[in-house]
Amino acid sequence: MRFREFGGYATSALIAGAILCSIATPNGEVSRHMSAGPRNADILVRMFPPEPTVMAEIKKGSAETLRIAILGTLGAVILSIPLGILASETMVARAVFRPVRTLLAFIRAIPLILVAMLMVGAVGLGPLPGIIAVAFHATGMLAKFYAEAIDGVSRAPIAALESAGAGPLVRLRHAIWPQMAPVVARDTIFRFELNLRESLILGIVGAGGIGFYIQTYVRSFQYDKAASVTVAVVVMVIAIEAINVAMRRRFT
Repeated sequence: MRFREFGGYATSALIAGAILCSIATPNGEVSRHMSAGPRNADILVRMFPPEPTVMAEIKKGSAETLRIAILGTLGAVILSIPLGILASETMVARAVFRPVRTLLAFIRAIPLILVAMLMVGAVGLGPLPGIIAVAFHATGMLAKFYAEAIDGVSRAPIAALESAGAGPLVRLRHAIWPQMAPVVARDTIFRFELNLRESLILGIVGAGGIGFYIQTYVRSFQYDKAASVTVAVVVMVIAIEAINVAMRRRFT
């Protein structure tokens, strides 16, 4: 009991020390933040009113962003189905699911921006590297969710089919899938929403989407046009979130 109390105090002390070290900013940094106030105010003034003449670019960028999110999610689902089965201790032996889970953890550890930059270098500019990057990065999370959904089902129907001599695929189809389908639908919708949000910034590294126009306008000091694109991004995210909430309620 005393050891647990000491461990709790030590953990709290480490967290508090990390927070204090993060807050303790050098004086030069504080002065820079203070002097940036007028420049930030000038940028905000130049953003209003938003420039409405960029609607064509907004439509093109929004369509490209949706395409990246949709196709990236589709690719992740296709990859996650077999990987999720192989990462499930219910379906395969320990010698199989342990390495697969390690692989999925490795995929999740790679930042999406880094994957997008590598794909841009490999296949060039445009939405294709964004689609590949989103599909690759989302697979690490989605396959893990699918494996957890398989492992979280009731064991009774599985045991009944096993006693009847059913194989893994039969157990998956008739005992596991009916129980995990709502969870899979919920997790897939959640990941699509996350993919859409991440797709908004991929244009910064040349991987397509509406983020490309935000980068272009900010770098050319056209803050009123950047404001228009930002408003479109906010509207798109709110609309997609509302749709996803309605879909999650339907499937759960």
